[in-house]
Order: sequence, then C-alpha cells, then structure tokens
Amino acid sequence: MRREIRAEPYRIKMVEPMTLPSRERRVARMVEAGYNPFSLRSRDVYIDLLTDSGTGAMSDLQWAALLSGDESYAGSDSFYRLEQAVQAVMGFRHVIPTHQGRGAENVLLSTLMPEGGKLVPNNMHFDTTKAHVLHKRGEPVDLPVPVAYSPSVRQDFKGNMDSEALESLLSRRRADVPLIIMTLTCNSGGGQPVSMANLREVSQIAGRYGVPFFLDACRFAENAYFIKEREPGYAACSIGQIVREMMSYADGCTMSAKKDALVNIGGFLATNDPALYRQATVWAVLFEGFPTYGGLAGRDMEAMAQGLYEVIDEEYLADRIGQVAYLAERVRLAGAPIVEPPGGHAVYIDAGALLPHLKPYEFPGWAMSVALYIEGGVRAVEIGTVLAGRKAGTGEHDHPRLELLRLAVPRRVYTHRHMDAVGDAVAAVVEKKRQLPGLFFTYEAPVLRHFTARFGTLQEWPG
Repeated sequence: MRREIRAEPYRIKMVEPMTLPSRERRVARMVEAGYNPFSLRSRDVYIDLLTDSGTGAMSDLQWAALLSGDESYAGSDSFYRLEQAVQAVMGFRHVIPTHQGRGAENVLLSTLMPEGGKLVPNNMHFDTTKAHVLHKRGEPVDLPVPVAYSPSVRQDFKGNMDSEALESLLSRRRADVPLIIMTLTCNSGGGQPVSMANLREVSQIAGRYGVPFFLDACRFAENAYFIKEREPGYAACSIGQIVREMMSYADGCTMSAKKDALVNIGGFLATNDPALYRQATVWAVLFEGFPTYGGLAGRDMEAMAQGLYEVIDEEYLADRIGQVAYLAERVRLAGAPIVEPPGGHAVYIDAGALLPHLKPYEFPGWAMSVALYIEGGVRAVEIGTVLAGRKAGTGEHDHPRLELLRLAVPRRVYTHRHMDAVGDAVAAVVEKKRQLPGLFFTYEAPVLRHFTARFGTLQEWPG
C-alpha cells in the first residue's frame, strides 16, 4: 500500500531572500564576532536555528489582527481579547501581559521572593529563569528524573521532575521554597516533554506542602501533543482538552508568547489566585507597564490572542513536531549523536560525546556551534557550560552534566530541503570533529554571559 504523504498545512504567500555567504566570508564574520554566533549579523547567516523564540512566521489571520490593535493606555480592547484567549485555551482567570517571558518571570519572582535567599526547584532551569532566581539571591535547584542525563536512552517523558527528590527537598526545607516551577517542554534537557501523570503528582506534592506551583508554559502545546501521542488514555482527547487539564494542576504560568503563541514578541503571567494577581500587578506596573498593556502594543496582544487559538491545532502540531523529527533523522545520518527521542522544538546534538577530545572548560558545544556556521552557514546555540554560567560564591564554571548543541527550528519558516542543508552542514562538521579546537573567554559578562561573550581559540581553526 502506498504511504500517504502529508504536506505542510499551509501555503506560502510571501518569501524572504536568503543566500549562503562564501566560506571565506563566514570565517571572517565569525572571527569579527569573537567566535560568538549571537554576535553575527542575520544577513550573514544562511539557516538560522539559534532559537525558536520570536522567529516564527505569523499567519494571515495574525497579520490581519494587527490592524485591529487598540492602543489605549488603559482598558485596551486588545487586552481583553488576549485575556479571553488565555481563559479559553488555558483556563487561567487573571492575565498580566509582559514584553516577553523573562518579564513574566521577573514579575512572578519579585512577587513570591521579595526577600531573596530561597530555593526554587524546577525540572531543569533554562537560562533566564536561572538568572532571575540568582538575581533574587536564590538558589535554582534542578530535579530532573535521572534518565534526563542519558542522552542516548529513548524514553517518552524525559522532561519529568523527580517527584521523590522534590518530596525530600520539601520535607527538609519547606520554609525555604517559595514556589515550584515546571518547564514545558524541558528545554535544557533536550526539549523533552512532561507527562500528565508527573504534572498531577508534582501538583499534589505542592498542595500537601502549601507551595505555589507554576508552569513555564512557553511550549505548552508541543508538550500537549506529546501527551496525546505517548501517554495512555489521551489519544482520543483534543489538544485543547489536554492543555486545559495540564494547566488545571498549576496555580499559574509564565509564558513567552514568542514560542507557542506564534508571535515575534510578547508574554504574560497568568494565575487563578486573585490575591497573587493583585500583588503581581504592583511589580508589573514598575517593570512592564500598566496592567492592561504590560510593555506591549495593542496590535501585539491581538496577534498573541489569535496565535493561542492557532497553536492548539493538531494538524499544525503534527507538522511542527514532524519537521523536528525529520531534522533529527538527517542529523543521525550525518553521524552526530543526539538527545533521544527528539523533542518538540529542536534537535540537541550531544557535543560532549561527539568531541571527547575537548574538556568541558574548552566548551565543546560552543566549539561545535562555531564549526557549524563556518562549514554550512547554520547558526545554532550551545546548551552547556557557557550557558550555565558560574557558581555563586566560588566563581567556578557551573558545568552541567550535558554539553549540547541545540538546533532550534523556527515555526512555519523553513522547508524540509532547508533541514537537508542543515544535515549536510552537520556531516561536514563530523568529518572534521577531531580537528576542532577548544575556546577560551576573552570577554565574559557576569550574568547571562553567552549572549555577549567573546572568545579566542586554543589553536588555529581547521581549513
């Protein structure tokens, strides 16, 4: 029987030219950038997989929604349409818009950690969440299930939190834990999903100890799709039903709308707790703006509201996650080990395993990001020692157990042929893997150093 081939569930109305710079130009631009892909100009990048945050393509309905933006300072109709969308899709009653996800994190942690010095458990902190906890003089505590640190092991829900470890922490240090955060999907662990059973269990533990439980929900729809595909009892449920159940176990969420709300800027903090909402609006006014615009134009809130409805479309999600799976297969064929199974928004190459001649302090994931650009014009990001930063107190590198290179796929932007080109670039890097040199800092910021750092190489870059 002939297999049915499903094409992308959209048509292309507009195109943007892109060219592959010569290898000589790529080398020159990387040297000028201090071997930091973040410092490259976008015009010098062929295929940009640096992040899936704010880099997607909006739909025709989202572009149309921009024109109906109400730019009133207070009481904007656009805010109420956003609030209605969050209530309908997620079930949270109270919504505070923010300029992006880190703005929501800042408001939430300012509300729940006003005195600092606390422990914040997470399945695995990503960069901005970790930085905000540290900025509040807190301690980010990662509590992933042990299999999360075994990249080659295939397991359905490697993003889960270790509930026994959480219970142990709370039994000893409850007074020091102002909230629990669960990241959906688990970005630092390879974009791995969290099961509904684990969400339910963590929620029950939080309830027993009276600790607020919040979701970092930036990829909530992708997580819901994995639950539908992999968790018994959910195959017949709609994505919308699964999302509502996921959110029902939490007291609220922070959201970077630049991911699963399909927009280029924006975010929000949402909760069902009216007292927490009132407290949070104080900080929102200080850091973001009036509670009904929160650092966003009305048109941005309109596009965000429309995107929240679009992202729970199952056909869209099947295509989205299917493209990531296709890229994963191309990377495997190129000879690079990846975090298995591939996640929802990115393919994570196990750079530590691919480049064993480089020690963690020589930054293998970062070295591979440099090589991938030089060999194929592809920009990606390290999820390893550079991103992890330094330990508070000692100043030593906070070496994570995984040294990864993330290939984050923007939503509705690239075709499978672009993914083929990425696979070819990875193959070119694999061919030269033993020649790749390590790196060292020539400039390092004290917070979120990966965004602005500059590097030197320990030896000449291979030709």
